[in-house]
Amino acid sequence: VIANDRSPLVGKVHWEKMVKKVSRFGIRAGTFNCSSDPRYCRRRGWLKSTLIMSVPQTSTSKGKVMLKEYSGRKIEVEHIFKWITAHAASRIKTIYNSEHLKEEWNKSDQYRVKIYLFANLDQPPAFFSALSVKFTGRVEFIFVNVENWDNRSYMAEIGIYKTPSYILRTPEGIYRYGNNTGEFISLRAMDSFLRSLQPEVNDLFVLSLVLVNLMAWMDLFITQGATIKRFVVLISTLGTYNSLLIISWLPVLGFLQLPYLDSFYEYSLKLFRYSNTTTLASWVRADWMFYSSHPALFLSTYLGHGLLIDYFEKKRRRNNNTDEVNANNLEWLSSLWDWYTSYLFHPIASFQHFPFDSDWDEDPDLFLERLAFPDLWLHPLIPTDYIKNLPMWRFKCLGIHSDEEMLETFQDSESDSDSENKEVFSSEKEVSEDDELNTFHRRSEGEPRCGVETCLCANKYCHHEPYERKARSYGLYSTAGDMEPDWSAWPSEMLHCTECVVCLENFANGCLLMGLPCGHVFHQNCIVMWLAGGRHCCPVCRWASYKKKQPYTHPQPLSNDTPS
Repeated sequence: VIANDRSPLVGKVHWEKMVKKVSRFGIRAGTFNCSSDPRYCRRRGWLKSTLIMSVPQTSTSKGKVMLKEYSGRKIEVEHIFKWITAHAASRIKTIYNSEHLKEEWNKSDQYRVKIYLFANLDQPPAFFSALSVKFTGRVEFIFVNVENWDNRSYMAEIGIYKTPSYILRTPEGIYRYGNNTGEFISLRAMDSFLRSLQPEVNDLFVLSLVLVNLMAWMDLFITQGATIKRFVVLISTLGTYNSLLIISWLPVLGFLQLPYLDSFYEYSLKLFRYSNTTTLASWVRADWMFYSSHPALFLSTYLGHGLLIDYFEKKRRRNNNTDEVNANNLEWLSSLWDWYTSYLFHPIASFQHFPFDSDWDEDPDLFLERLAFPDLWLHPLIPTDYIKNLPMWRFKCLGIHSDEEMLETFQDSESDSDSENKEVFSSEKEVSEDDELNTFHRRSEGEPRCGVETCLCANKYCHHEPYERKARSYGLYSTAGDMEPDWSAWPSEMLHCTECVVCLENFANGCLLMGLPCGHVFHQNCIVMWLAGGRHCCPVCRWASYKKKQPYTHPQPLSNDTPS
């Protein structure tokens, strides 16, 4: 404590030495400057610089503490350290004769675990005193001073033949600390040993947190592909694992606070004591002590293990999916964006055979099922079976009805190719988004003419050219100036137009057309490629191609009769 406008009691150099020395025994040190809170210092009576030690006042865990002030005259590191250890040792129960030892050994009290130190010392070691403070309320520390003992017969009866000896007394029996691997006479080793025997809930939570995060970080090596993909998957795994861990611990904490679970708690501690006094447990503690004292070696071992897993995982997946293993960062980001947009913009995909004439407004059960099982999670992709149910017909011009008999032979020969055209969406390549329509021309009923241009349809998918050649041979091919489209052959809900907005070509006589629920009409091959590419909407109005829409009614022509 540094008093207001005063110099510290211990110089900076001596203070650093003392902090370094006491920290090896688990004692924490710090400074408090009264200039930051003068009222608190006056209330405590700290009017001059001094040394204050805080130690537990009771034997219960997290109980009250008491403050002791240093009253020595010599301000040296050794004197201060002796003062600290003397006060810490005063909390430990000390036995000076065999009668007292016999009474204490056979006594049964609240402490289930006791640790005895038999030694020829004036006071217990500093680390032993520090551990007594750290495990207050969990383990009772007893110091047996055998320095002036003449009769040690009772020590022989309980199996103590040499000093110093650390004896752990539990309800299950006696355990001699120091006989197994890794059981060193040090603060860290004994702290690890006692934590495993008498753990707190916080100790178990920290252990589970470390193990879960070590498992999650291993996903960085298991995941194959681009570097960005690895780290994205790692972040997702870390968040998922830690969230599940915290959620899992919440009911456990509530369960342990129930008043009728004392017996369950005692049985759990007994299981811990049985398992952690075995030779296998001592090996695990020894490895933990070794790797925790050499963090660089631990990290290198963990990294080597991860690289080994990465090698075998890459070798296993190379034969199955070469594209995934060799994908670069940009390719994976592109696939990630496609996956993300698929979940955002494909809200319905719960039907293997989507009925064309169904609608949520007409089927409330379907709407309730959609709410109960959200397709954003269950069905991110839309099946393309509904395309087969879309209306299809051939584009005809007026004036060819008298020669229909001449075309029957041709239409029969084309029926096989038409059936193949209906299935072309399952194997053809996608049309680029850049070929979408900029404008859609809706002509008046008297203006449109039957186009005579060749329907390119991406220059290879539309097969109306043989029809045109045969039409010429039968004298059925006409120019745009003398023929009009035969609108009577169109479905009633379709909008009248003469141009495909996908390929930007006019409809030729005999070309196969397909309509969408919104009423817009396109070349059959053009719109099939558009829909099969994952764009399940109209290129013109963006209405969903799988969703029913109110049919379009053409306006009735005005009567020629005018009222007189």
